[in-house]
Amino acid sequence: MIVLEDGENIMVTNWYTGIGSTKTPDTICKLMTQIAESLFKKNYSLRSGHAPKADQAFEKGSSSKNMIFLPWKGFEGSDSIYYEVNLDAFKLAAKFHPIFKQLSRGAQLLIARDGYQILGHELDDPSKFIICYTDNGKVNGGTGQGLRIAKFYNIPVYNLFFKNKKEELLSFIDNL
Repeated sequence: MIVLEDGENIMVTNWYTGIGSTKTPDTICKLMTQIAESLFKKNYSLRSGHAPKADQAFEKGSSSKNMIFLPWKGFEGSDSIYYEVNLDAFKLAAKFHPIFKQLSRGAQLLIARDGYQILGHELDDPSKFIICYTDNGKVNGGTGQGLRIAKFYNIPVYNLFFKNKKEELLSFIDNL
């Protein structure tokens, strides 16, 4: 059971994760917003992290029943209530990030919250699929962390950098 800010209790089973590079092209951001709108109409709710460009584009098209995970309170001006990063999230981050212990505290918080975006608030409820955009299709940065976790949990990934993945995703959404 998830308790939303307004106190409404709901059960959501159709979570997807929308993430991506802070350098995501504007045309892809526009597409992300449209995809989020379509998924909302089909009873899917967003998990993301409010980073500039991709994350915020998904938020723009989604409902108020998203879960936006922040590395700290007020990140990028967000008022999301999901901003506390616990020890389990740090352990998960260290498991999947190649140089986690070498990162600054701020970078560790950013990377640790990525686990929530993929696995939910309790780190035990994987998203149904991941939609993302990575620079040149590479697995790097915070999005890369999410993709490493998704691979481990066998979560389908639609990277909009790749034309075939974009077409596959749009067909999948049409058939929901």
